[in-house]
Amino acid sequence: MAGRNFLFVPGPTNVPERVQRAMVVSMEDHRSSKFPDLTKSVLEDLKAVFKTTTGTPIIFPATGTGGWEAALTNTLSPGDLVLASRFGQFSHLWIDMITRLGFQVETVECEWGEGVPVEKYAEILAKDKGHKIKAVIATHNETATGVTSDIAGVRKALDDARHPALLLVDAVSSLGSIDFRMDEWGVDICVSGSQKGLMLPAGLGIVCASEKALKARESSTAPRCFFDFGDMIKANATGYFPYTPALPMLYGLRESLTMIKEEGLENIFWRHTYLASGVRAAVLDGWKLGLCAKDPKWYSDTVSAIVVPEGINGAHVIDVAFRRYNLSLGAGLSKVAGKVFRIGHLGDLNELMVLGALAGAEMSMLDVGIRIEPGSGVAAAQKYFRTHDNVPKKKVARSEVVYASQSMGSTEGAH
Repeated sequence: MAGRNFLFVPGPTNVPERVQRAMVVSMEDHRSSKFPDLTKSVLEDLKAVFKTTTGTPIIFPATGTGGWEAALTNTLSPGDLVLASRFGQFSHLWIDMITRLGFQVETVECEWGEGVPVEKYAEILAKDKGHKIKAVIATHNETATGVTSDIAGVRKALDDARHPALLLVDAVSSLGSIDFRMDEWGVDICVSGSQKGLMLPAGLGIVCASEKALKARESSTAPRCFFDFGDMIKANATGYFPYTPALPMLYGLRESLTMIKEEGLENIFWRHTYLASGVRAAVLDGWKLGLCAKDPKWYSDTVSAIVVPEGINGAHVIDVAFRRYNLSLGAGLSKVAGKVFRIGHLGDLNELMVLGALAGAEMSMLDVGIRIEPGSGVAAAQKYFRTHDNVPKKKVARSEVVYASQSMGSTEGAH
C-alpha cells in the first residue's frame, strides 16, 4: 500500500529521523580511548530523565524484561517475599517472573482497569511487623489497560509503616513520557526500555538503582551473571562495558537524550497529557465509548485502551485498521483480549499524527459495524486541541495574505 504505516501501538514507538541517522554508524572499537566519552555522557544524562542525583543508571543490551530480571536478582535472595499486585498483563508478567526465579510473592488481585492498590499495600505493610516482605513492586503505567498508578502513594505507605522493603518500579511505558521522580518518591530500582518514551528501537533494558538497592546487592545470593550490576558498574566507571555493547543503540540513545533535553522534560510531560486528553475526548465525547481505565484518576497519558461494544471483537478493528488503512493499533491482551483495542500516544508525535490515527480507527470501527458518528472522534479531538493548545495563535491580516500571494506569483516565472 502506498504511504507509510501509521504506528500507534504503545511500543515500539516512532523513531525520529534524527535518531535513525545517529544510529547509522560504522562499527568501532568499543575498547578505544575515545569510547568512554559516549558511555559517560549517556549515563550522566539518563539521570535527568529518571530525576535522580544519587541513582546509578545501568544499560543492558536487552529489553524491559531483562531489566526486571536484573532488578530482582541483584537485590533479593531465593525464597525472599515480594509484595505485588496484578491488574494487567504486564504486572502479571512481573509476578510470573518472580515465581520462576525462585522468590515468593504475595499477590493482591485487582480489577483490570484499576492500578496499584495503595490502601491495601499500606494495610499489608503495617501488619508485616517482622519485615518478611523484602521488596514491593509497582507497575507505574500498565500498558495493557491504559492505567497509571500512584508511586508516591506507595512510597508513603512504606514510610508510614516504617517498612524497610525495597521499592521496585516498572516504568517501561512511562519513563520520558509521564512524570517520574526517582529521588523524590524514594524508588530503589526503576526499570525501563528503549522502545517507548526514549524513541528508540527495542534492544536496551535500562535500569536505575538507588544506593540502598546497591547495598542490598552485597547480601543478595540470587544467581546472576549477564545481569550483574557489579560487573556493569565496575566497567562503566571507566567508560566501558563488561561485554560488547549495542553500539548503534548507544549512539541513538545519545541523540534521543539530546532531543529530550532540547524540548525539556516538563514540556514533554505537558505534551503527552495534552495529546492523551485529545484522544480521550475522541473516545468519550465523540464516539461515546468507554475506556478500560475505571476512573479518571487512572487515565494513562501514553496509551488508551478503548472498550468495544458487546458483540464486537476488538481484534477485528485492529485487523481492518492494518489491512485496509495501514494503521497499527494495539491489541487487547489476556483478560481484555477482544474486549478492547489500544491507541498508543507516546514518544515522537504531534496533533496531526494523533488525528490521523483517530481517523483510521473511526473508519475501522465503522467497517466492523460499530455504530459511531463518522468524524465525531476526530472533531472532538480537534476541538480539544484548538481550545487547549498553549501556543499563541496569530491572526493573519488580509494585507499579509495578499503580499504572500503576490510574492509567490513574482517568482513563478523564474522557474
